[in-house]
Parts: sequence; C-alpha cells; structure tokens
Amino acid sequence: MAKLTFHGAIEGVTGSSYLLETATAKILLECGLYQGRREEEKQNDNDFPFNIGELDAVVLSHGHLDHSGRLPKLSADGYKGPIYMTNPTAELLEVLLKDSASLQRSDAEWENKRRRRSGKDLIEPLYTAEDVEETLTQCVGNCYGKRISIVEGIDVCFRDAGHILGSSIVEMFITEGGTEKKLVFSGDLGNSYAALLSDPEVVEEADVLLLESTYGDRNHRPMDETLEEFEDIIVEASKNGGNILIPSFAVGRTQEIIFRLGQLYQKGKLKQQAVFLDSPMAIAVTEIYHRYQNVYNTEDAAALGQSKKSSLHTFLPVLRYSTSTAESMALNRIESGAIIIAGSGMCTGGRIRHHFKHNLWKRNAHVIIVGYQANGTPGRALVDGSTVFRTGGEEIFVRAAIHTLGGFSAHAGQSQLLDWVSNFKKPHPRLFLVHGENNAKIALQKHLASAGWSAEIPTKNQSISF
Repeated sequence: MAKLTFHGAIEGVTGSSYLLETATAKILLECGLYQGRREEEKQNDNDFPFNIGELDAVVLSHGHLDHSGRLPKLSADGYKGPIYMTNPTAELLEVLLKDSASLQRSDAEWENKRRRRSGKDLIEPLYTAEDVEETLTQCVGNCYGKRISIVEGIDVCFRDAGHILGSSIVEMFITEGGTEKKLVFSGDLGNSYAALLSDPEVVEEADVLLLESTYGDRNHRPMDETLEEFEDIIVEASKNGGNILIPSFAVGRTQEIIFRLGQLYQKGKLKQQAVFLDSPMAIAVTEIYHRYQNVYNTEDAAALGQSKKSSLHTFLPVLRYSTSTAESMALNRIESGAIIIAGSGMCTGGRIRHHFKHNLWKRNAHVIIVGYQANGTPGRALVDGSTVFRTGGEEIFVRAAIHTLGGFSAHAGQSQLLDWVSNFKKPHPRLFLVHGENNAKIALQKHLASAGWSAEIPTKNQSISF
C-alpha cells in the first residue's frame, strides 16, 4: 500500500512538498521555497522532514520557486539522485535558481552586516551558486504525454497545465502486488483566458487527486474587460505624453504583457515609440519562451507566425531589451512615449523602483499593476492609494495614475478549477485541496460538495494510505 505525506503548501500557497512512499521506493513530489512573511520564510532553514538519503527520485511540476526553490538545499544536504520535469522547466530552472542563489547571498550579506554590529553569530545563505550548479546536473527533462519509469514500480507522465511555460499536471502510476494505482497532482492550473499557453489538459481518472486552490474562493475579472481597460490606458497615456511603468513577474506575466502589447501594435493602437523590457532575468526567460513555441496554443502561435524566426520581437517590433545597468539608467532620460516593463512584480526590489524614482512624481505618468500584490509590499501600498513611495531612503510623491488590472492571472479561477475537476469519471478519486489559503480551500470545498465531491483539507505532515 502506498503512503503519501503532505509536507508543504498545506497551510498556505508556498513551500510545495509531498512525499510518496511504497514498499520499495521514496519519491519527493515538489521541493518548494516558503515565501511571504518572515515567519513563513524562516521555515526554509529547517531540516527536511524525511531522510534525504532514502530518496530515490524527485518529481517537479514546474519552475516557480514555491515549487522548486529548495532543490539546491536538497542537493547541498546530500541528495544526488535524478529530478524529473519537463524540458522547458529544466531550462527555466537554470535562470530562476541562479537568481534565487544571488538573492540568498545578498540577503545573507545584509543580515551579517547587522549581526556584526550587534556581536551576533554570522549566517550562511540558504544555498550557493555552486549548489545550484549541482542541482542542474541532476535535472532530467521530459516531453509532455510520455509515460516514463522513474524507479521500479513507479511511472510518471507530465500533462500540460497551461500555467507557465513547461508547467505540468503530474500523473504518477504506482504498481504494487500486480495492482496499479494512480496519483494525480494538478500542479498550478493555468487561466484558460491567458495568452500563449494551451488550456490545462483534461485528466479523467485517478485514485488520489491533489488539487491546487489558490483562487478557490473567486473568479478573475473577464479577460475581454481587462484587455479593453488595458487598451484604454495605453491610448490615454499616448495622448497625454507620459511614460508607462509596468512592474511584472519575469516568468509568464511579462511574456503575456508583451504579447498583449503586440496585439495593440498590430491593431495600430500602440502609439508609444518603444517598449523596454528592463530585466535581465525576464529577458532570459522570454528567449526560452521563444524556443518553445511548439507548446503555444494554436490561435496565439498563428498570430506570432509559424516560421522559426518569428517571435515576440517580430510581433512587437518596438520591443527593446535593456540588459546592462547603463542601459537601464539611460531610460531615465526618456520624458515620454515609453513603456517600461521591469521587476520586481510586487515592487519589493529590482529596476522598477529605480524607474519609479524618475516617474512616479509626474502627473502624466502611468503605472499598470498586472499581478497580485501581497499585503505589506510596496506594490500593495500603491494599489491601496498610498501617496508616498519610499525607496533608498527617499520619499517620492505619487502623482502618476495607478491602474490595477485583475484579469491577467496565470492561475485558474474558481469556476475553472471546478470545470477541470468535472472531467474526472466516477467513482471520483479521493480529493485533497492543497496550495491555497484556508478561506480559499474552504470556499472551494463547499462548491465541490455541491457538485457531488467530498474534498478533504489535509493538515501539515498528515499521511494517508491508498
């Protein structure tokens, strides 16, 4: 009998981690970073709640750090086995984990300056660039739809989740005593109205189903309304001459925004002279997206063109990359007619804060918020109407127009989650809600009950047998 233990993304939406055990193997499904409040992030320093030396394999649904971000720590602590994922995820991990290691180093250096002044012991970063390099050698990329054997008695198949490039629904087939059972992990399911990527693939059968519930309590704003408002903002800004600043996440959201700007350009609605992507990380990710156009949905792939030379660049000819610090700083000399996309998505750091310093105080400037802004972040303060933005010890008065667009989420909304689950045949699999805040899980649980499902909400470190 197989055993599954819920180790992470149980009390919230980060730190995804589940341990599958059979009589002959132990498989870790996900190895995510805890993100958010300080007390949550402290969990990253904890020892793993299982014997690393007994692990036979790791399986990863996609590259976002809340699903992958502790892999280098796992390697540093002694895991030397394979890590299975899709091919695009393997490429994205190189960018994401290297950036994460850089942030871990910077955070440790900042903390150690404070500790030296107070005479406290110094700390080490969670992991290093060398740990990331070791992890990357362990990654094994795979195609969608191909069932592979990862250890004796356990096969895996990745299905397209449509969330970010390479994201997958994980099917795990466990054979014991001549009987096969199937565990399905939804991973993060995509928003079917998002650009570029395909809708989440349909899965019809499982014995156990782990379903994400990030937006289990609400639906997103309709995409047509979001795009209409997006166009109105772009047109208004072109008339009054100000620059447009878009804080954006490097993976998924940035590429979506570039595609939507390309649509406006193709319609003749984009009058701005240039769109600047001012984020080395987002630039690297965008190039990976270009290499995997074969996984785009049919309609958007057709819009981009079918030749190998076609890309977001050809769809949006006014797109410019700003890679160096000098190129980024040069953008401050542009008084009007520019759209600047930069990280970080919640305005907690990165080049967007630099551009805020030079634009937020201008009445003809515009800021478009296209992603979720967590409580306590500078981006959330702007959304909530703060009149002052603090950066580098300086206070910047907010005179720019702040626009919040809620339809660009890369996650499935409540109704989309329910639609995806409805494809499972009876008898229904045993269903567990994970990867969501408590109110989202409870709301989704009630809606599932109305549809004839009995959904369980697991507790941290709870184990089940099946």
